[in-house]
Amino acid sequence: MFRLGTSGHDDAAKMRNGLALAAMVMAALATTVVAQEPPPAPAPLSLAAAQSAALQQVSALRQAELDEATAAEELRQARAALLPRIRDEFTITYNSHERGGPPDVPSFIAANAVHEYQNLTGVAGEFGIATLATMRRARALLDAARAGTTIARLALARGVTEGYYGAALAHAKRAAAEQSLAAAEEFERVTRLNFDAGEVPEVDWIRARLQTAARRDDVLQAREAEAVANVGLATLLGADVSTAPSIEPLPQTIDASVLETFTPAGVARRPELVQANAQLQAARAGVGVARGELLPRITYSLDRGFDSDSLLADALKQHRGTLATALVDVPLFDWGITASKIREAQLARRAAEAQRELTSRGLYVEYATAREEAVTAAARVDNARQALADAERNVTISVARYRAGEAPISEATDAQTTRAQQRLTLQQALFDWQLALAHLREAAGE
Repeated sequence: MFRLGTSGHDDAAKMRNGLALAAMVMAALATTVVAQEPPPAPAPLSLAAAQSAALQQVSALRQAELDEATAAEELRQARAALLPRIRDEFTITYNSHERGGPPDVPSFIAANAVHEYQNLTGVAGEFGIATLATMRRARALLDAARAGTTIARLALARGVTEGYYGAALAHAKRAAAEQSLAAAEEFERVTRLNFDAGEVPEVDWIRARLQTAARRDDVLQAREAEAVANVGLATLLGADVSTAPSIEPLPQTIDASVLETFTPAGVARRPELVQANAQLQAARAGVGVARGELLPRITYSLDRGFDSDSLLADALKQHRGTLATALVDVPLFDWGITASKIREAQLARRAAEAQRELTSRGLYVEYATAREEAVTAAARVDNARQALADAERNVTISVARYRAGEAPISEATDAQTTRAQQRLTLQQALFDWQLALAHLREAAGE
């Protein structure tokens, strides 16, 4: 009895130890599983983030920004031309002795002495109507350059939008093609079972295989298009072309009521029209620059210093003072050069006016076209969605009729082909809607 009790006590102790060991093993396994869980996948890249990344790349936008910076420097120079310039001039002149005269008499009467030392510190400047017109032209050109930067930024954003939704469309088409391939493979499998059972002729199985082959070809083409679209988008973003960018899927719903928020009143805010207006102002200022060459020009200077024949302290003190000069330059005759420049500037102004009018008309035509494209795209989405629903129903009915022996296999395969086409048509219509909406937003000055 004692042995039995002791044996039972040992068994109980072993059981408790085993349970404790099992609990430790389970805890360790749980810890290992938790530690080996993969990190959460990063959030897909949104369109706004894609555009922000593309803005950092070297592109036409960078060139436009450099042009804007250059125009700003030209305006700064034109403004500085109106301000007096501070100068410090030190001149040493040697003039030979007058032949046969005293040793301190110079040969050239324009000089004050045989040795002349001059040091003048002061300001000098120039003022004229042409200088003011030059500043106005530089300011207008800077406004045009700023508008050009905005145009380049919008063009880059447009390209990113098309590339982003193009990649999303390629992904959606590839998914739709794979879905159609899976349905065709299932239909082929069922048809083969029926053929093996002697319920359908071999030609039906052949047609089912041909249907699968067609859907497989669609998948291969869709995968190729998706790879090309991903490379194009990665290039815009400056990312590694060997890795497909993770982006949001193509939106499957639309809101056509948003079209009512866009009006032609915003066309006046388009940067293209702002640039045309600035270029017209610059051309008008160019006429003022040309005409300014016919008007008097004033050159002035105010200096403090000395003009002496010796560097001795007494001589410098005696010849130190203030020197002020003013020069009025009045043009009289230049063989018609200035008149020709005026006519040339007037022709440039007329060309800028015509370009501004053409730009304005083109922008309003672009708005009307973009709105019509958006309205049509919305209608196409609704039509494609209804057609896809009918195609799904047609496949269900045709396959059922074929399995019941009421219809040939061609009816079922044609129904599957139509459904695959409608799936792709719907995705294309959704893509066209997104692009049309983006173009309309830009055309309306938003």
